[in-house]
Amino acid sequence: MEKIWLKSYPEGVPAEIDSTQYRSVTHLLEESFRKYADRNAYVCMDKFLTYGELDKLSLQMGAWLQSKGLKPGARVAIMLPNVLQYPVAMAAILRAGYTVVNVNPLYTPRELQHQLVDSGSEAIIVLENFATTVEQVVAHTQVKHVIVATMGDMLGALKGTLVNFVVRNVKKMVPSFSLPNAVSFKQVLAEGSRLTLNPVKQGHDDIAFLQYTGGTTGVSKGAVLLHRNIIANVLQNEAWLQFKPQAEQLVFVCALPLYHIYSLTISSFMGMRMGGLNLLVPNPRDIPGFVKELAKYRVAVFPAVNTLYNALLNNAEFAKLDFSSYSICNGGGMAVQQAVADRWLKLTGTPIIEGYGMSETSPVATANRVDIKEFTGTIGLPIPSTDVCILDDDGNALPLGSTGEIAIRGPQVMAGYWNRPDETAKSMTADGFFKTGDVGIMNEQGFTRIVDRKKDMIIVSGFNVYPNEVEGVVASHPGVLEVACIGVPDKNSGEAVKLFVVRKDPNLTAEQLLDFCKHELTAYKKPKYIEFRDELPKTNVGKILRRQLRDEKVAA
Repeated sequence: MEKIWLKSYPEGVPAEIDSTQYRSVTHLLEESFRKYADRNAYVCMDKFLTYGELDKLSLQMGAWLQSKGLKPGARVAIMLPNVLQYPVAMAAILRAGYTVVNVNPLYTPRELQHQLVDSGSEAIIVLENFATTVEQVVAHTQVKHVIVATMGDMLGALKGTLVNFVVRNVKKMVPSFSLPNAVSFKQVLAEGSRLTLNPVKQGHDDIAFLQYTGGTTGVSKGAVLLHRNIIANVLQNEAWLQFKPQAEQLVFVCALPLYHIYSLTISSFMGMRMGGLNLLVPNPRDIPGFVKELAKYRVAVFPAVNTLYNALLNNAEFAKLDFSSYSICNGGGMAVQQAVADRWLKLTGTPIIEGYGMSETSPVATANRVDIKEFTGTIGLPIPSTDVCILDDDGNALPLGSTGEIAIRGPQVMAGYWNRPDETAKSMTADGFFKTGDVGIMNEQGFTRIVDRKKDMIIVSGFNVYPNEVEGVVASHPGVLEVACIGVPDKNSGEAVKLFVVRKDPNLTAEQLLDFCKHELTAYKKPKYIEFRDELPKTNVGKILRRQLRDEKVAA
């Protein structure tokens, strides 16, 4: 196919990247551990972790995991927010020859059980704040080893003790739990320090991550990301961003959760590849606290979603910061709004560079040029070694300027969905393109603009919400007869979940239904609006017409 976008590439950006320079993600990480051993790699709550320390601690944890008899390729889940334990655990799992299963710490028991069972995870590393969720489901999974971390584990004896006391006793953020056979994070490191990690053979086609994402069926699926997928996307982004040699260490803001592929690749892996410092922010919703952290560092790279940029712009203290070091502000995960981009540029002097991708593409597939002077409103150009085409409903390539489904081919595209050959077959074309479900149009310069969404997915603050899953949960309420779920515009989160409900129990209230959802759905999946109706629009075979409900809202 003709790669018309290459003529729009900035000078110096190659058409292709060579991902064979690394055998595995482990190889990439270990190079950085050696090369930057004395540099700080991560910082959280003013505690720094050097590359050398990360090397040592991950070897200890990896050796401990191996001592438990886990076979190569075994799945190990991480259920942690952005704390120092995350990079240690992630590196340990990969170095021991296992597969990382990223888990949202805010999952409900139902959601967690599905992911652990589906992945076949045999071990899980969880922050004690969320251990009660693990307790409720662990007996119904294959998990044999539970490692419980505390907020203060890696903050030093005095500060760690103080932080744990505040978290447990003042803020009361740790619900009681009972996991009799669990071991502490500290104990694992202590025992691992007396063991030796056995080197493992890893290649491009070994599985590095099972990155769970929703689906049109409502069942969360694991995108199989091989070592070569991750390596490729790190090198593709490095080639695209064209970082110049700098006298000072690059500081990456890591406010988006590391269990999300966007933050994992753009902040964590990119940061380590460049020898940068990742500023870990456990709770970016605490905007005043977040701003105080930003004030301490000369930030260079700032990946974020529209809602986070918007929240910072509405904080008076943020406007007082020094933005002279800001170099790259990536926008992804959800559409960046023009108004937010304009305000950000005016305040910081740095444009938001919007890109596009998903868990299935590790995640970046397209991006705007880094030398743009203002927000473009497009998702940019295919990055090196990436092809993008626009398909019709039958999977045929459409002429330039046509509107159709965006499809992506490149070394960053997943191997398929874990144990779901049916879903894999539906999402891939015979010539290797991944069908995104998003509808777009490419112009003559190779820039693509998203114009609609083929799938019914709702994006709340950068997180995917799938109507079938929400509807399945709500339909299980005894007072509900029928339900439909759509996304509606929301100034804070981009979109919000709205339910249309036909009651079985005439006395059912919106408050009762919201309370029910609170216990069954992660916060971002919970409905914000509920509208009761006597009936829902359907096709002649009885399928509820979500699109008609969306169109009604648009018309209104």
